[in-house]
Amino acid sequence: MSGLTLKINEYSDEALCSLAAQGCQNAEEELVKRYFRHVRVCARPYFLAGGDSEDLIQEAMFGLLKAIREFEPSRDARFKTFAEVCIRNRICSAVASAARSKHAPLNDSIPFESPMMGSEASPEELYISREEETELLTRLDQQLSSLEREVLTRFLLGLSYQEISEQVGRPVKSVDNAVQRIRRKVAGSLGVFSES
Repeated sequence: MSGLTLKINEYSDEALCSLAAQGCQNAEEELVKRYFRHVRVCARPYFLAGGDSEDLIQEAMFGLLKAIREFEPSRDARFKTFAEVCIRNRICSAVASAARSKHAPLNDSIPFESPMMGSEASPEELYISREEETELLTRLDQQLSSLEREVLTRFLLGLSYQEISEQVGRPVKSVDNAVQRIRRKVAGSLGVFSES
């Protein structure tokens, strides 16, 4: 098993899933490491007003673990594709289950991107959704300062506040303040957007 530990990072995602299914914890841990940033990227478009974004990241991690444990290579799908579907489904489920009043913070989540539409969406609905998203982003872009644009771009890539701080040359508190301003502007843009 020690030889496997040394070369575990050389295995494909699909091979690691097979090893994880056989009980290899190192394989599961390697997949979690590989996909951690992707999990954050998937969770980042959603904000929890009055809540913590770590809650959605945790839900997304549950989706990743489900993907690792339920992946079947015989279905001719890549693990990455299957994992993304599981992660996004788990996030959407968390947001949907929050419709109950005891989960009020999740009710106020605001996506930066349009939610993934199911297979029942018509081409017209997909086109309209993309048009609305483009219009929203255009309105939002007009409201953001150059710092806010830089922060938002990096935030949506899944970078931590510390990483963004280092890249833009500002203190972590400035990055946090920029994210809070962006959240308010997104909420305002969505309000304006729904009235038009």
